[in-house]
Amino acid sequence: MSNVQEWQQLANKELSRREKTVDSLVQQTAEGIAIKPLYTEADLDNLEVTGTLPGLPPYVRGPRATMYTAQPWTIRQYAGFSTAKESNAFYRRNLAAHRATTPITHAWRATSQSGRRYRHRGRYESPVRPDPAG
Repeated sequence: MSNVQEWQQLANKELSRREKTVDSLVQQTAEGIAIKPLYTEADLDNLEVTGTLPGLPPYVRGPRATMYTAQPWTIRQYAGFSTAKESNAFYRRNLAAHRATTPITHAWRATSQSGRRYRHRGRYESPVRPDPAG
């Protein structure tokens, strides 16, 4: 029995308590790409990109040779959905915790970023209008 088969049996045994199988762990991205719960060396056999390097065409491993080795950990956190006072406290806490290395993007007008327009008295207006013929 191969290690993969052994893993599948163990995983199925653990998942059986929840009436699931290993196959139920496969997830789909928004683009329709299946993400398996386990990858092995056998998955590399038919990949054309294994011989590529970062910074060189076809750039599948990134546009820069060093990528983020000088900055190994970056955090992106979207903020600004609260009051000015709460947002300010949030920023100060996070900047102190991360020694001012975390880029911050504030949602100045979150409604417009979500495709909605703010209207008077807290109502929102969607830019998508229903089809009058429909």
